[in-house]
Amino acid sequence: MMTAEQMMAAHKANVETLFGLTSKAFEGVEQLLALNLQVAKAGMSEVAEHTKATMSVKDAQELLSLQAGLLQPAAEKAAAYSRHLYEIASGTNAEVAKITESKVAEAQKNFTAVIDSAIKNAPAGTENAAALVKSAVAAANNALESVTKAAKQAQDVAEANFQTLNTTAVKATQAATKAARR
Repeated sequence: MMTAEQMMAAHKANVETLFGLTSKAFEGVEQLLALNLQVAKAGMSEVAEHTKATMSVKDAQELLSLQAGLLQPAAEKAAAYSRHLYEIASGTNAEVAKITESKVAEAQKNFTAVIDSAIKNAPAGTENAAALVKSAVAAANNALESVTKAAKQAQDVAEANFQTLNTTAVKATQAATKAARR
């Protein structure tokens, strides 16, 4: 049984963890807002520049050349935006995962301590039941570790696919721009 002091300490720790997670989430939102503001400001100045350049075009060939020249930088900027967006999301996710993993590990340790204490104080003749409970707890812990490893592997695969997609998109745009200029 937990004492009132232990329960209050656990509750206080849980509230601190909640505020820590909330703080990490807000940091991610702040980074996302800063990125979007930066993109919006850059976009506004680029639109002004492109409008001026378009207004000074003398013929259709010059217009096509101007448009072809705008295609590649736009694709590269979109890829850079996607990379920054992914970095913000994955960084925030990593922070939340780190906090969550430490809390899960702590909870597992406490639960195992409670089970061990209950087994030590169990009446004689319940050794088989105690072994079964310990086995079930170990199996649950192993399953949780397997799920955690699988999730990390899936995240690594998604990140690799994202990087490949970004690289491929930029290369395709570069090739299309070169072809359009010819």
